[in-house]
Amino acid sequence: RRIPRQFSWIDQRLVRERHLGQCTAEALALYLFLVTVADADGLSFYGDGSIAQLLGWSEAQLRAARAGLARTDLIAFRAPLYQVLSLDAPAPRPAVGEPPPVPLPRARAAGELRALRAILQQAQEAGR
Repeated sequence: RRIPRQFSWIDQRLVRERHLGQCTAEALALYLFLVTVADADGLSFYGDGSIAQLLGWSEAQLRAARAGLARTDLIAFRAPLYQVLSLDAPAPRPAVGEPPPVPLPRARAAGELRALRAILQQAQEAGR
């Protein structure tokens, strides 16, 4: 088997950590499309009209699938860009009767990619 130059992969944690069970079939089809066409930063420059046409969907179906993926933090979207997000490590589960831990912001490692959502949020906050 020869791996083509434009080969993409899908993180196995989608199955192991049960992300797939949180999504509709349409959301998963959109996710597969996006990971297939995304660049090295997870960005896709396909417009909604093109995606809907390629998947044989109405724009309403696309919006619903996109909302499902965004809700489960699998993608970030700010028209016209989509970004496939890396899967975060699962949060530790608190012991029975303990309050859930407060998530702490983590420092980025040198060279680590940042999610489009984080970049856009930082830009919005800086503009206030």
